[in-house]
Amino acid sequence: MSCVIKLYKSVEKGQTVPLETSGFFIKDFGIEGDRHGGKDLRQVSFFGIESIQKMEQLHLSGLCTKRFNENVITENIELYKLPVGSLLKIGDTVQKITQVGKKCFGCEITDSQQICPLAHEVVFTAVINGGLVKIGDTIERLDL
Repeated sequence: MSCVIKLYKSVEKGQTVPLETSGFFIKDFGIEGDRHGGKDLRQVSFFGIESIQKMEQLHLSGLCTKRFNENVITENIELYKLPVGSLLKIGDTVQKITQVGKKCFGCEITDSQQICPLAHEVVFTAVINGGLVKIGDTIERLDL
């Protein structure tokens, strides 16, 4: 079953705060109190625990993961394989995938011409319907 396993909000540059049980997602903004919210269609960032584990298995120093702050860590779903425009029901919210992948900051992975999970597997959404998302909530695709 695909689900949310961790939630974070970015409060200052380089500083994220884990949300212990839940977060409130605001329509056309993102997570309440997140410094990246509302700026564009990249309101919420998602990264799978499986992608994080791929990065850890590379055992490289100097990775840009400390420069990237995801809001939602998922498990058992490869959101990056879904097309842009896909609708997701997560907790009380509906979110639309607006971007898959991100600009690479450059690191040992790209220097060695390997494929970076962070650059290719991060997913951004826009909040269509706001509401509460709790750790453990399932992720369901609505537009099948």
